[in-house]
Amino acid sequence: MGLRSLAIALLTGAFAAVSVSAHAQQSPPRPIRMLIPFTAGSAADIIARAMEPAMRDRLGQALVMDNRGGAGGNIAAELTAKSPADGYTLMMGTIGTQAINVSLYSKLSYHPQRDFTPITLVGDSPNVLVVNPVVPVKSLKDFIALAKSKPGVLNYGSSGAGTTVHLAGELFSVMTSTKMVHVPFKGAAESLTALLSGETDLQFASLSSAIPLIKSGRLRALGVTSLKRSPSIPELATIAELGLPGYDAVAWYGIVGPAKLPADIVATIYKVALASLGQQDVKTRLFNSGVEVRTLGPEEFAKYTESEIAKWAKVVKASGARAG
Repeated sequence: MGLRSLAIALLTGAFAAVSVSAHAQQSPPRPIRMLIPFTAGSAADIIARAMEPAMRDRLGQALVMDNRGGAGGNIAAELTAKSPADGYTLMMGTIGTQAINVSLYSKLSYHPQRDFTPITLVGDSPNVLVVNPVVPVKSLKDFIALAKSKPGVLNYGSSGAGTTVHLAGELFSVMTSTKMVHVPFKGAAESLTALLSGETDLQFASLSSAIPLIKSGRLRALGVTSLKRSPSIPELATIAELGLPGYDAVAWYGIVGPAKLPADIVATIYKVALASLGQQDVKTRLFNSGVEVRTLGPEEFAKYTESEIAKWAKVVKASGARAG
């Protein structure tokens, strides 16, 4: 059964079954590909894989996770943008691919508004400023003092240019009048490995990737990047409350498809995603990874993306950051 026919069935409330004759008259359903713009272990990967079983069951067909990390998420984004608008290619979009990269990269092969169909925001997660324990600081105040005393010496890794792991550092530098060196990696695993080995000094890591390392004592956390404390690690204060009022750099994630995706398919994927995110096991898994479920419908998601593009364009301009 094709996705278009499935969409009609779902929209009329028939989540469960379609007649055997309908199956016999149509070709077997193709797998739906969910592109993930970062490597395994990244927040986008964790979210997509947490949602996959529930979405697969509701769609009644295979949902294949396809990690295409690199270039700040642009590889997966370009593949998605150039795919047929038939519902068989989706992407777990990120704040980088959908809002930041359009300002950060001088030559981008896609446009986040023109070349995608927004389906739903699924959640957001703060980043967390973490340092290798050998860095001689115990508080945010100590860290800022160290950074001011050694301009251009401290380096911070990221899972790629254009991620909040990168731009959170640029925003921090602008607001504290400090200078740090950005070192991009292909993904979260690579950047955290570099931090743990001492190759880099610090990172504004995604909370989902950093929580296990913080709790094990392998990394020292200095503050979260959201305006409010994260329910996943409420004992850790925000950077804003520790002396940098207004500092706010929260990563968000949402499902998108190629431009001009038919409305019935959009509605189907949206309903399936909402139902999946409503399952307690999915919510628990995301919560334990530092991700808070937050949904917006297609139109609201489009408006939110537009506002985020404007916000981060100002940060990119103020910091002078470029990624090619």
